[in-house]
Amino acid sequence: MAQRRRKPPNVKGEPRTFDPNFKGPVVNRSCTDVLCFIIFILFIIGYIILGLIAWVNGDPRRVAYPTDSQGHFCGQKGTPNENKSILFYFNLFSCTSPSVMVNLQCPTTQICVSKCPEKFLTYVETQLLYKKDKNSWTYYSQFCKSPFSKSDRTLSQILMDDNCPAAIFPSKPFLQRCFPDFSTKNGTLTVGNKTMFEDGKGKTRNAGELRAAANHINKILDAKSLGTKLFEDYATTWYWILTGLIITMLLSWIFLILLRFTAGFLFWVFMSGVIGVIGYGIWHCYKEYNNLRGQENSHLTIYDIGIQTDISMYLQLRQTWLAFMIILCILEALVILMLIFLRNRIRISIALLKEGSKAIRYVPTTLIYPVLTFIFLSICICYWAVIAVYLATSGVPIYKIIAPAGQCEHENKTCDPEIFNTTEISKACPGSQCIFAFYGGKSVYHQYIPTLQTFNLFVFLWLINFVFALGQCTLAGAFASYYWALEKPEDIPPYPLFTAFGRAIRYHTGSLAFGSLILALIQMFRIVLEYLDKRLKESQNNISKFLQCCLKCCFWCLEKAVKFLNRNAYVMIAIHGKNFCRSAKDAFNLLIRNVLKVAVMDKVTDFVLILGKMLVTGCIGVLAFLLFTERLPILIEGPSLNYYWVPLLTVVIGSYLIAHGFFSVYAMCIDTLFICFCEDLERNDGSTEKPYFITPTLHGILNKKQLVPQKQKE
Repeated sequence: MAQRRRKPPNVKGEPRTFDPNFKGPVVNRSCTDVLCFIIFILFIIGYIILGLIAWVNGDPRRVAYPTDSQGHFCGQKGTPNENKSILFYFNLFSCTSPSVMVNLQCPTTQICVSKCPEKFLTYVETQLLYKKDKNSWTYYSQFCKSPFSKSDRTLSQILMDDNCPAAIFPSKPFLQRCFPDFSTKNGTLTVGNKTMFEDGKGKTRNAGELRAAANHINKILDAKSLGTKLFEDYATTWYWILTGLIITMLLSWIFLILLRFTAGFLFWVFMSGVIGVIGYGIWHCYKEYNNLRGQENSHLTIYDIGIQTDISMYLQLRQTWLAFMIILCILEALVILMLIFLRNRIRISIALLKEGSKAIRYVPTTLIYPVLTFIFLSICICYWAVIAVYLATSGVPIYKIIAPAGQCEHENKTCDPEIFNTTEISKACPGSQCIFAFYGGKSVYHQYIPTLQTFNLFVFLWLINFVFALGQCTLAGAFASYYWALEKPEDIPPYPLFTAFGRAIRYHTGSLAFGSLILALIQMFRIVLEYLDKRLKESQNNISKFLQCCLKCCFWCLEKAVKFLNRNAYVMIAIHGKNFCRSAKDAFNLLIRNVLKVAVMDKVTDFVLILGKMLVTGCIGVLAFLLFTERLPILIEGPSLNYYWVPLLTVVIGSYLIAHGFFSVYAMCIDTLFICFCEDLERNDGSTEKPYFITPTLHGILNKKQLVPQKQKE
């Protein structure tokens, strides 16, 4: 008896079959990917525990307040430095850069003071003036570690004990630190209106040396002035900015509603423009080709002149313009052929875009969901940032030996500032100091702080991707309820958005966590690659750079592909309630069976979304430009600003983000309707027994069978 040959499995999966009981998103469903749900909950519990541990051990005041050489906070209430909120550097010339000072790594003594020096004065001058004017010493002594009754110590004693600075210069507080008061007088850099001054150690210095020692401090001071002006502009225009963002919300909503009538018009106008631009390019190339006829050397070929750095030389050859003309002709032919042969699929895509506009009109609550996503994202970002700050400020003050000359064998070793001057190290390394370096410790907790920061970042990425996954699954469930309603809008279930959100949280948290975990792992690996690239940039050879570049490109592509698959998997989860892997497989097979429709639909949708964002953002940007540059005096008087681009950029960026939020809802709507549309075509055939759920608008386009008309409100 001959054996029956087994039919090989279809690589595209088996098409969906008719199910009389299927009426849209499955109501009776069970929890999916429970194991991943448990792991996700354990990670969240661990994240909360990490936050508590960081809160107990960390101290954000170490970021808010500057710290002196003894590790004491400047300006902290309830301490001797409560009224001394500014950090003062004894010898600014030993500082190499402003970043070193901001990070409290400058190899000089640092103390807390109530105000910065306002005049030039050296310790030697106070000794000479003490008998005649004791006020000079009183003023000078406030910049010493401890007060002295009189200046009876020699300069060498003061420098050896490191009790007072050798000299003080006019300074201004910035970032709660005393920075030199630089200014320009007749094109010459000055400090306190002086170009030359004594450094207190017998040397004459100029303002240029001080600026070089502080590494362009004047630029930082300019930033202070810039920051003040920016704040003034924001204070003047905040209500205009808020008004512009509100108008953006209204314009985005109106644009989405009007897409029902304008989607096809916008697409065909754009394609006509593309054809026209390419046609003009062909005409221009022919014109240049014809004008070069008979000119000297125009008959030469590109091969004849070889490689040239001057590109204009190639434009003087007829062969160059002929090549351009041929390329543009081929491109024009491809565009026209694509529009001819794919016209039906383009019509279907445009009809789905219009259907998406109708769906948003019938389920308007979906436009509010981006606000909820924004709240969730804000909570995740704030929690991550707070934990990162508390972890970074965990520990006790660590002091290290710093020698200005950099020739001490004990340099960078830990030390105790209380007894440092009595140790042999201070004698072996003259001029060395025991200065506060950072916060840390030798306990197990402090040793694993980098690991905890990595865990903080990973869980943050996981939560961020989970928030996006939850939003996509929720919106997919709401729009699927719209599509699978036979009579719209009567058969649309009540509160489809809230119902879909409840289903996603109750049954599919594990599946959403599974998909977001895959993305988080890929993103974490990309971050590690970037980190290694920064750390090993100077020691890499060309081969390692090439391999790393290839890895970055591969993981970027992988992330984009996974995002696409996840997005469609969440749609299948919202409709059928299966686990993540099953849903991803079904979505992938369904899209493969309709791959041409997918390609056309994706490009048409991308075009409409990009155009919509540009139109909304452009309209608001133009109005904001006219207002902030005071070019609408007849209609409204604009505010007087220091920099009009500050509120203008704020309005433009804010408008784009708001438009992106609205259009992301629309994009999810189109993706959901497209998945449902493809499945509808496989399940049903348009007969009385198997009617399509698509609207009459799409009925006429398909022309597959005589479809049964449905009573639907347009």
